[in-house]
Amino acid sequence: MNTHTRRRKLRAIFNGDRCVHPGSVYDPISARVAEDLGFEAGMFAGSTASLTVLGAPDIIVLTLTEFADQAQRICRAGELPLIVDADHGYGNALNVKRCVEELETAGVACLTIEDTSLPKRFGAKRTEFLTLEEGVGKMKAALAGRQDPDLIVLGRTSAVGVNGVEDGIRRARAYLDAGVDGIMFVGVKTRPELDAIAAEIDAPIMLGGSGAELQERDYLAQCGVRISLQGHQPFMAAVQAMHDTLKALRDGTPPAELKGVASAELMNQVTRDEQYQAWQDEFLT
Repeated sequence: MNTHTRRRKLRAIFNGDRCVHPGSVYDPISARVAEDLGFEAGMFAGSTASLTVLGAPDIIVLTLTEFADQAQRICRAGELPLIVDADHGYGNALNVKRCVEELETAGVACLTIEDTSLPKRFGAKRTEFLTLEEGVGKMKAALAGRQDPDLIVLGRTSAVGVNGVEDGIRRARAYLDAGVDGIMFVGVKTRPELDAIAAEIDAPIMLGGSGAELQERDYLAQCGVRISLQGHQPFMAAVQAMHDTLKALRDGTPPAELKGVASAELMNQVTRDEQYQAWQDEFLT
């Protein structure tokens, strides 16, 4: 893996003046498909990681080792710069430091560390957040764990949708003061909310879980948004296709009559069959 090249490519996007939608990926094949289709970056979320590795919902039962292992598998499959959602860093600030070390070694280009209090506390009825001081401590620990200066570390907060724009901006400023490269805001729904953020935050912005008003990329770019997630429909589409295919087979449909099955040509492309054949010819004959 040429991690330096892909990290510098992603840094150029964060330092640029346009907004990019990354492809949601969850394994080597999906990452290759996104790369072949021209996506500038991939996004590997904690939710799709939990679904892919454990078949479990996004409730923080996945471990750092499981997440980093899957991220490494994705990174080694191609040259797509990978953004990952590292959730809360899998523990306290010391765990965050180790989380960054593991994910940097796995080859990711960018990671986010959030200030939500996770896993969910016993008896908690609503989303809870770390104190600002603990959140800042996690950001500092994340930066201390980074060895490659080209690795992008983003602070992440969903405080805007829960506590309001003012608290979201307050947290973002504190994390930027701690030295992170930018901020991921989750749950910003309206243009007035984003306008208020853009007026106060002079740093690259990443958006996730945005509202319908925040889809126009030119507008997002003007507000400093460099990465805007579109959700994780590819994984859900794959689940639906798998379900429908297995159901059709169970119901008696002959394999030759199945719909929506990848062609041999596409399978050869995503498995890099030609390259593997060349290696066999060179090394095994």
